[in-house]
Amino acid sequence: MKLDRITTNPNRMNGQPCIRNLRLTVRRVIELLASYPDREELRQEFPELENEDIRQALIFVSSYLDDRIINLPNRYETVA
Repeated sequence: MKLDRITTNPNRMNGQPCIRNLRLTVRRVIELLASYPDREELRQEFPELENEDIRQALIFVSSYLDDRIINLPNRYETVA
């Protein structure tokens, strides 16, 4: 899959992967997705961010995740 919207430049944002050579890193896009559950609000705050940018950022980040099993404790806390 071609991720043509993810760019890296050693002279921009310390070489971090960015969206279309903007000063908007892939990491920041993922943080924004977590912070703005309403995509319309996200678009208002960051009008330069396009749906394809978000899609490619998610694909890029997911390529760094490894499938592994993490054992979680069997405790469940009740929230009152």
